Amino acid sequence: MKILMDELAMARSLKRITHEIIEKNKGTNNLVLVGLYTRGIDLANRVSENLKQIENVIIPTVGLDVSYWRDDELKKVAKPEIKEDFKGKIVIIIDDVLFKGRTVRAAMEGIIAHGRPAQIQLAVLIDRGHRELPLRADYVGKNIPTSIRERVYVQTKETDGVDQVVLQGGRVNV
Repeated sequence: MKILMDELAMARSLKRITHEIIEKNKGTNNLVLVGLYTRGIDLANRVSENLKQIENVIIPTVGLDVSYWRDDELKKVAKPEIKEDFKGKIVIIIDDVLFKGRTVRAAMEGIIAHGRPAQIQLAVLIDRGHRELPLRADYVGKNIPTSIRERVYVQTKETDGVDQVVLQGGRVNV
């Protein structure tokens, strides 16, 4: 196991992502943050808090379980209820690790099922490559080239009691 990011590095990356979101969108008007369960919602809440500190605004932040829309789930789950209407909004999906892209595809389906947004953007703490779908993140904390056999785990204080990103199963050049 190798630690790729510690607590301080994670905080810096999320702060930078927050500033990039503000810059790209010329402010915070019409934004909605959608954190993907489990750790994406932890990161989305932190970006929301950063936006509050930097811009003095409260941005709607929604958690989304994409299991219903996954194309690789064996068991069917109930469609989650989302109270937020995304129609005309700039929706920023926030996830911990971007890998094959299937989770993000499912998230986009779930978002569109709750109103047609003006735009969907993607923020990830880690982009590890190996995409199966033509997706790319708008905001990336860190690019980590990995082998397909390796695993990248983001751990958050809220869920795991510690903030860090770890690599298991091999070597990586960082």
